[in-house]
Amino acid sequence: MEATLEQAVKLGLREDEFEKIKEILGRTPNFVETAMYSVMWSEHCSYKNSIKWLKTLPRDGERLLVKAGEENAGLVDIGDGLGCVFKIESHNHPSAIEPFQGAATGVGGIHRDIFTMGARPIAALNSLRFGKMDNPKTKWLLKGVVKGIGHYGNCFGVPTVAGEVYYESCYQTNPLVNAMSVGVVKAGDTVSATSYGAGNPVFIVGASTGKDGIGGASFASADISENSAESLPSVQVGDPFEEKKLLEACLEAIQTRTIIGMQDMGAAGITCSTSEMSAKGEHGMIIHLDKVPTRQANMKPWEMLLSESQERMLIVVKKGEEAAIQKVFDKWDIHCVQIGEVTTEQRLKFYMHDELVADVPGESMVLGGGAPVYEREYSEPKYFEEIKKFNPDSITVPSDLRDVAYELVQLPNIASKRWIYEQYDSMVGTGNTQTNGPSDAAVVKVHGSPKGIACTTDCNSRYVFADPYKGAMIAVSEAARNIVCSGGVPVAITNCLNFGNPYNPEVYYQFVHAIKGMGAACEKLGTPVTGGNVSFYNQSEDGPVYPTPTIGMVGILDTLDQKMTLDFKAAGDIIYLVGENRNDINCSEYLHHICGVTHSPAPHFDLDEEHKLQQMILKLIGMKLINSAHDISEGGLFTCVLESAMTNDLGFHIDSAEGIRKDAFLFGEAQSRVIVSVNPAVHTMFEAEMEGMAFSKLGTVVAGGAISIDADNWGYITDWKEVYDNALSKLMAN
Repeated sequence: MEATLEQAVKLGLREDEFEKIKEILGRTPNFVETAMYSVMWSEHCSYKNSIKWLKTLPRDGERLLVKAGEENAGLVDIGDGLGCVFKIESHNHPSAIEPFQGAATGVGGIHRDIFTMGARPIAALNSLRFGKMDNPKTKWLLKGVVKGIGHYGNCFGVPTVAGEVYYESCYQTNPLVNAMSVGVVKAGDTVSATSYGAGNPVFIVGASTGKDGIGGASFASADISENSAESLPSVQVGDPFEEKKLLEACLEAIQTRTIIGMQDMGAAGITCSTSEMSAKGEHGMIIHLDKVPTRQANMKPWEMLLSESQERMLIVVKKGEEAAIQKVFDKWDIHCVQIGEVTTEQRLKFYMHDELVADVPGESMVLGGGAPVYEREYSEPKYFEEIKKFNPDSITVPSDLRDVAYELVQLPNIASKRWIYEQYDSMVGTGNTQTNGPSDAAVVKVHGSPKGIACTTDCNSRYVFADPYKGAMIAVSEAARNIVCSGGVPVAITNCLNFGNPYNPEVYYQFVHAIKGMGAACEKLGTPVTGGNVSFYNQSEDGPVYPTPTIGMVGILDTLDQKMTLDFKAAGDIIYLVGENRNDINCSEYLHHICGVTHSPAPHFDLDEEHKLQQMILKLIGMKLINSAHDISEGGLFTCVLESAMTNDLGFHIDSAEGIRKDAFLFGEAQSRVIVSVNPAVHTMFEAEMEGMAFSKLGTVVAGGAISIDADNWGYITDWKEVYDNALSKLMAN
């Protein structure tokens, strides 16, 4: 039965897209085919409004083993015959209406992207955004998301080693939940998401297919509203224990050397996996939907094709090796059912009880094939005029900066995230090196090798809102700076690009300029883009969220002896600032949340300065001339020094810089600055190495925990630590 234009539009297709489908097929598609195109050509799957600009990002690097978009995740060479597989993706819309399952299945999905390539996940990270903490809905969302992440990760057995969380009004209706996974694979054990070889059997393995998650890709390509809860069936339901079995079975099956290709059934389920694998392998498939194991009786063909039920994989096996694969999955008590075979004709033919229900060219559905590509108009946001009006001289330096600092360290964007991370198992797998001391990035040891992998997620979206180009450069640079301050050499990034509606010219301006800034920083810092995720339509009736191009980055430590931590080690050590003090309070937490200024320029940033700083910090760590390194970020210099002192309950004395307004010195967030501590015995060598690099001596680490600034008594570290550690839990309790 032919589909109607009205049906196509209701499914999310545009009128011109429906006409294009007719041209491709040479006829009017039926309802099943129209539904398939609606999900595959949705923004979530096709990147139709972003791919033009994504292709401008740097994709080449000496350590890259696959280019962006070639596989499910990025793959970089870490030496010793090992590769690191990593990726970050969003699960924003599902988490907005069902936070527990939305976040849990986001974690499960990103881990599948890693082990579908043959890698074993060794670390999980996340990047979260919520509304204001005084709103009951924010607390409900936060509790649900954190519980979902903790539940899935803890049960699955992969440590959650790092993350970030911000609270701003713009995320009130539309929170952001970005999940990252990092895995390790031996050379020769990787598997491609491809399909070829006529007659090779096609298997579906893992969980049964149900009605949960139907149309999830289309749901993720629409704005959030008060009525979005009606789309609750679009949220998938996860089972971490089933995924753990699936992980072990898939990795064991790879060792049989009988697998041609393997693909996770994520967004768009069977439709996506069959079309993408077939398009890549330049073959087709015949699929018998009545053979697919289902959770509900009498599922319709389109429901099975669009279902995003979790913990499922599509595997293509060498003909004649069916028994070997079946044996592995039987051992793990997991469904392993042949549902079709590979064909030379480059078409996907789906049957239900021998009735042909859909017949489409696989390539016509995928990114880079027949999926549409658009170039949207963009224009400079009108709110830029408000930003240009800001004059820092309009802000009077407070008379009691201690009181300001006390309020600042309790802000939810700055205070300890202990209430969150204590709900995650961060030590399972014995790879996390956090017990050796905290560092700006998580450092995970690679078993069977002396190497470590440093990983982080970073993005200050307020900076990107203020200046999309500069803000995106800062996001990349801070990620790299965190890797460097932990002793690692940054090698590559994955990104999760969270923006509002791309049909809004001002939103698209933010997107385009953020891409340009990201590309510039990646080129300069030598961190090519391996892939990631675009999440548009993150907006509600109140407007779009801040543009949030989250950066997931990995770096390499050749040995764990290279690891550097952020904590002060001993009384008497000298505290230095590497980088330059600046009269800059722009876009700071202090200006935004204490002074109430919502529109100000992005903080000072210079890409050449940043590159020089990072090279210097790596040099100092290699020469063992510093005892700690901690980059200055949210909260400014005072927060940075405080965090370095708290771990070992040490105090500090520092003097403010001449010619710099005192609130800017303590709370400004000018970039490209790192706080280090140096043993007095080597401070002469340290200063000699700093020739040509801006630096200044701030003060000393002191015993007993006393804090003083410009000889003024600011109390004891234990008091500051108490409010810093417990601010978030108190907000949640209230």
